[in-house]
Amino acid sequence: MKNANHSLLNKLVEIEVAGKGMPLRGKMIDLGQDIIVLRGASHFYYIPLVHVKLLRPASQEESAEAVPEIPYEPQSDPISYRKVLFSAKGMFSELYIAGTQSIHGYVTSVMNDYFTFYSPVYHTVIVSLSHLKYLSPYHPDVTPYTLPPEQFPLKPSPISLARTFDQQIRKLVGEFVVLDLGDHPNKTGILKQMEDGMVELANAAGQPVYIHFDHIKTVHVP
Repeated sequence: MKNANHSLLNKLVEIEVAGKGMPLRGKMIDLGQDIIVLRGASHFYYIPLVHVKLLRPASQEESAEAVPEIPYEPQSDPISYRKVLFSAKGMFSELYIAGTQSIHGYVTSVMNDYFTFYSPVYHTVIVSLSHLKYLSPYHPDVTPYTLPPEQFPLKPSPISLARTFDQQIRKLVGEFVVLDLGDHPNKTGILKQMEDGMVELANAAGQPVYIHFDHIKTVHVP
């Protein structure tokens, strides 16, 4: 599929994203093999195609609200998910994972099938590439929670990074970890082992809890 031929390119659209209740609305300004770029009223949204449940023309005309400045320099090469992540390194951004799980900070490293994200709330978060629903960069002048740079320096990850998400989880065996930003009490505990695609945690009561690897969206060490 060639981007220039898509019937909704440069049109006002609504996109239903997996895990998000309300659709995203804006002009579809670019389309790559694995990502859609949406220009909303105040933000740009970079949405992996795998999480687009439905794309449709919007029923009303675009509003007269201020048009945001594009966060990245336009490139002649086709856009892709990985290129967007590399461009976002060091740029204050919002990540939407699922439900109410939206975090703010900076992409710091991009590996084979995951990336690391530094947040003032969670510090270093390891994010599976397959579970990010969208990335939305802020204007370059915006800083997290209006913190001055000296109060929120961009720190390199203290974790030694593996090439794959699977290997990275295995490197954390024995650590106290939080999975999926702690959206459930049983996703916080000591990482005991990973075997046959199942991750074993010891929860607060010391009981074993098993979570399938494919459903783990994020990991961080508090």
